[in-house]
Amino acid sequence: MWRRFTRVIRSFVGFFISVAEDPEMILQQNIRDMNDQVPRMNESIAMVKANVTLLEREETKYKNDAGELTAKVKAAIQANRDDIAGSFAAQLEQTKSALARTQGQLTTARAAFEKALAVKQAFMREKDRKTQEALSAIADYRRAQWQKKVADVMEQFEVAGISETHDEMVRKVNEITAVNEARMDMAMGNVDQQKIKIEEEAEKMQASELVKQFKIEMGLAAPQVSGASAVPDKTIGGKESQKN
Repeated sequence: MWRRFTRVIRSFVGFFISVAEDPEMILQQNIRDMNDQVPRMNESIAMVKANVTLLEREETKYKNDAGELTAKVKAAIQANRDDIAGSFAAQLEQTKSALARTQGQLTTARAAFEKALAVKQAFMREKDRKTQEALSAIADYRRAQWQKKVADVMEQFEVAGISETHDEMVRKVNEITAVNEARMDMAMGNVDQQKIKIEEEAEKMQASELVKQFKIEMGLAAPQVSGASAVPDKTIGGKESQKN
């Protein structure tokens, strides 16, 4: 009992696995997964681009600050205010340091952005290639499934249709033909053969008489006088001679 139960469970599990591993469903899911990655990739690239934009703004600000501090240092020196010029010079050095640091980060950010664009481009090419492959494979799979259905139908026709009844019907027809032929032979054997022969002879005699009649009418033969008609002629002739 336990073995039967486990066998049933395994059959159900195998059925669901076979359904879950349907090639068309998996390929379609792969296409959806690749398409879903595009928005996430665009979002990541947008974040990298935003970082580049912020660093560019910081660079512009530090450059402006450096320009202003440089002008202030020069103005303080011209005003013989070295103390103020020193203070501005210290700020200027800090600004230049921050500018250099920002420019380094900006270079890295720009390189990261360009690399992200290259990765996206490569991904899109690969996505398009795999999508086309998946669509072609799905079309092949559907065609194979259709061919399988046609083959199944043709096999059913061959096994359960014509092939199964053809020989039996031919045998029945042969049996019916043989029985009817035997009945025909028996029926012909029961006919009076002597009567048939008499009828055939009568037909031949009738045909011969018709031929003779045609010959008489055509003058090819003399009409025949029957013995019964000849006797009365002699009797009449005898009477006339007796009267004379």
